[in-house]
Amino acid sequence: MIYTKNLAYAHPNGRLLQFPDLACEGGNALLITGPSGAGKTTLLHLLAGLLRPASGDVQVGGTSLPQLKPSAMDAFRGKNIGLVFQRSHFIASLSIKENLLLPAALVKEDHPRERLPLLADKLRITALLHKKPAQLSQGEQQRASIARALLQSPQVLLADEPTASLDDHNCEAVAQLLAEQAQQQNAALLIVTHDNRLKQIFKDHIQLL
Repeated sequence: MIYTKNLAYAHPNGRLLQFPDLACEGGNALLITGPSGAGKTTLLHLLAGLLRPASGDVQVGGTSLPQLKPSAMDAFRGKNIGLVFQRSHFIASLSIKENLLLPAALVKEDHPRERLPLLADKLRITALLHKKPAQLSQGEQQRASIARALLQSPQVLLADEPTASLDDHNCEAVAQLLAEQAQQQNAALLIVTHDNRLKQIFKDHIQLL
């Protein structure tokens, strides 16, 4: 579903980051750990097509991301890659429902609107859809973020430090929720984190040095 080969990124300051090859099939999960400064977030941005590598390849469902032009990359990402960040990045003036449907509206697709009721029920956010982001707890916002990432039925689900600021109970709940939803949708799940608690939940992981 997603794999990399000989991937490297050149920072503007001249530092070259080289990453190990990785592969993750649909329905599987891969944990990517490492200390601060190891390049975890840079790697996630490369996997999402938000950054272009200095060399190497990232392929999602057979499509090479570095070969896509910026406009084509944006459209491909919108349909095939779901992103979950540590911070929710919701628009404060919009309801949760409006926030969740905004990405689909931008690419003029209707099926996320049809899928929202079922997905909201699975993630236990139905009663939250008409609330504003500020009215939600951090755990509720994280569940809503997962719903937003899954609405497009992505091939790949990328999560950047999704549990770093959560207590042990909510950490396990969010991790299990991500794994369960990725498996149900047959999406490849990659979690970039320094949260060592997740090593007890996800068996497959690589460490950046």
